[in-house]
Amino acid sequence: MRVLRTLLILVVVFGGLFVAADRVAVHFAENQVASKIRSSQGLDTDPKVSINGFPFLTQVLNTSLDEVQVSLDGVSASADGQAVRVTEVKAELKDVTFDSSFSTATAATATGSAQISYADLTGSAPKGATVGYAGAERAAKGEVKLSGPMGEVLDGAGITVPGPFKSLLDGKTLTAYSAVSLVNGDTVRLKAVTLPELYVPGADERMREVVDYDLKIDGLPSTIKLDKVTATETGLSFSGTGTDISLAG
Repeated sequence: MRVLRTLLILVVVFGGLFVAADRVAVHFAENQVASKIRSSQGLDTDPKVSINGFPFLTQVLNTSLDEVQVSLDGVSASADGQAVRVTEVKAELKDVTFDSSFSTATAATATGSAQISYADLTGSAPKGATVGYAGAERAAKGEVKLSGPMGEVLDGAGITVPGPFKSLLDGKTLTAYSAVSLVNGDTVRLKAVTLPELYVPGADERMREVVDYDLKIDGLPSTIKLDKVTATETGLSFSGTGTDISLAG
């Protein structure tokens, strides 16, 4: 009985040491992967990396990881010098294989996602205007709403309102709807589908030039190509998928 008890204690001790060693190894590997992704993808900061699956050391011996999750902070989108914050940038990589020297790695499949809130999207709109939820029917078609006091929005768009027309704008709200699409996997395009009557000669064309614009998402790894955008009640949600994606090298 004493021998059996001793054996059990040894199993528990060595099992605990194995788990501890495994967790230390995975933490070290996560830092190394983050550094590698940063350098190979040209990122400004290290991404947060989580390597899932247990035990990790067994996966290393097989030169294959079940799942790697990557998340990024500090990603932004820009339009004509205006910066817009992009949040919840994530990538989930499945079946990641690497060579014996750990110099290259490839994910069999990957899914990526990102978010831009309406509050942040408003930063790219004309001064005086806000971007918001367009309602269920229009959101289902990928549309957002731009609205604000008409006089302020026209002024923010750089449109001069002649004196005789200013009184026509008092108390009026500008409401426009824009369709949102993705271009080249990293650019958000907003294009007006409706514009209200602006009462000012020549203002319609000028307003369309201001309302229609592209937002280039900067700081995404080159391996993440977004291919779907959805207008939700809180903002724009992006997603993308890929196969046989190179992560380093």
